[in-house]
Amino acid sequence: MKIIVLCGGTSPEREVSLNSGKAVGDALREFGHDAEVVDITSICEFLSDRKNYKADGVFIALHGGWGEDGRLQAALEAFEIPFTGSGSAACMLAMDKSAAKLAFADAGVPVPEGFTATKKNNNIDRAEALLKKTGKIIVKPNGGGSTVGVTPLTDIDDYMHALELSWQYEEKALVEEFIDGEEITVPLAENAHNQTFTLPAIHIKPKVGFYDYKNKYTHGNTEYICPADLPDEITGRLSKLAILAHNSLGCRVYNRIDFRLSRDNKLYALESNTAPGMTSTSLVPKAAKAYGYTFGGFLDEIIRTSFAIDRWKK
Repeated sequence: MKIIVLCGGTSPEREVSLNSGKAVGDALREFGHDAEVVDITSICEFLSDRKNYKADGVFIALHGGWGEDGRLQAALEAFEIPFTGSGSAACMLAMDKSAAKLAFADAGVPVPEGFTATKKNNNIDRAEALLKKTGKIIVKPNGGGSTVGVTPLTDIDDYMHALELSWQYEEKALVEEFIDGEEITVPLAENAHNQTFTLPAIHIKPKVGFYDYKNKYTHGNTEYICPADLPDEITGRLSKLAILAHNSLGCRVYNRIDFRLSRDNKLYALESNTAPGMTSTSLVPKAAKAYGYTFGGFLDEIIRTSFAIDRWKK
C-alpha cells in the first residue's frame, strides 16, 4: 500500500514526532509498503496537497497538539481519508487528561486524586490541602505529553513556579497526588474482529529521578523490563483496567495506558496515549516485539485494522 506518514507538527513533542515518523517510514518500507514521510506544520498544509499524494491512507505519527487531540482526525474524517488509530472524538477525550480521568473513574478504573488549575483560579488552597494529605503532588499540562512541563513537588512554596512552567504549554494544568511507587505502561491493540487485547506490560525504571523527558529520550537513562517483572495477579489487574480505560474513551486499533503501582500494590491510571511514540526508545514497539511482532508487522497490522473501519465512509 501507499502510506503517507504524517509527523512533525508544532507541539513541544515535534522532535519526538520527527523521530517516530522516520522510524515508521523505514519500517513500513522494509515491510514492503510504499511509505512517504511528510513533515507538516498545519492541517491545511496537508489537506491542500492531499490529491497529489494518491495514497491509500495516512499513518499518524504526530504527538501532542492538533496531531493527537482530535483536530487532525476530524479533518481526515471530513475528507474521508483513512488514518490510523482512534477517531476524533476519542482522541479529543483522551488528550484532555482531566476529562479522561472522569471517564476512567466512571468505568471503575482507579485514578489519583486531583483537580485542575488555571490563571483565573490557581486553586492554591486545594493544592496545599492535597499536599498536606499526601505529602507530594505533581503538576502537569492537562493535555501535554512526553512529561513536558511536569513538576513533582513537596513544598507549597514551589506550587506557583510549577504552574507557571505548565502554563507555558497550555492554559490548564492538572494537579494530582503523586503516587509513590512504580511506573507501568500497558499498550493495547485490536484485531480484525474488533477484539481488544493487551500487549505485555512494561515496568519503567529510571536510573535517577522520575520518568521525565530526559529519562524518556536519553538512551541508557531508563531500564525497561518487558514483560514486566510483576506478580501474575497484578499483571492480570493491569490488563483488565487497561482495557476498561481504553474502552471508556471509545478508542480504537491501538493505544497505551500509563499506570502507577503504589507501594501497597494499588493501581492508578494516569492517562491514555492514542498516538504513542514510535522511536527506537518508545514503549509500544518494545511491547509489540515481546508479544512476537516485528516492528513492520505491527505497523502493518495497525494500518490494515484502521483502514477497515467504516468511519470515513458516509
